[in-house]
Amino acid sequence: MAALGQSGPASGSPSNAASGGASAQGAEPVSYASVTQLNGILAQLETTSKSTQADLGKLRIERWKTDGATKKQSLANVDSIQRNLQEALPAIIAELRAAPEDLPATFKLYRNLDALYDVLGTVVEGTGAFGSKDDLQAVANDLNGFETTRKQLAQRMENLSSAKEAEIVRLRTDLKTAQAAIPAAPPKKTVVDDNAPPVKKPPVKKKVPPKPAAPAGTAAKPAAGQTQVAPAQTPAQTPANPQ
Repeated sequence: MAALGQSGPASGSPSNAASGGASAQGAEPVSYASVTQLNGILAQLETTSKSTQADLGKLRIERWKTDGATKKQSLANVDSIQRNLQEALPAIIAELRAAPEDLPATFKLYRNLDALYDVLGTVVEGTGAFGSKDDLQAVANDLNGFETTRKQLAQRMENLSSAKEAEIVRLRTDLKTAQAAIPAAPPKKTVVDDNAPPVKKPPVKKKVPPKPAAPAGTAAKPAAGQTQVAPAQTPAQTPANPQ
């Protein structure tokens, strides 16, 4: 079964639902025809839900001529269905009314109906085997009501998906058209003036290599106009006379 909810169903006219759906979805307003279709589906579903709750309450499962385990399982299924119809289903319906064309919300309701249909089908089978004919007819009609709503939701989801896909294709086409209408920027032109004087390059100064240093012990050559002075000679020592 689907998860239980606490909030009840939201009521309102189709025009209010349309404006509420537009603001909730943050997109363009939902069409009146779409809201009208959804309100018809939800009204039928709410009617089926009320009749199902009443019919399940009339079942006397404890009087069925079967074993205790079968009775216990059938009672648990009925309790699960009742809680879903009273809590979870109204909350999902309110969510979908607030966003009539929201695909996730629509699918959420469809999935809940799918779970309800499976469990209620088990109760119908047990009623047919152990209950009265009147009880069987009542719950069988309820099951058919859920099946009808489920088929209508499936068709609505298919239509919404097709419409959204067509909208995406249209938007892509409009975008390409808008991009093609934007003029391309002209290429930049470079103007060459043939009469302009040539630009003179600054002369390159030649580097003068440094003069090599004179080796040690070598007298430096005197510059022009200078007299070279001979180095002073040290007098030779006279050997001492022997004694």
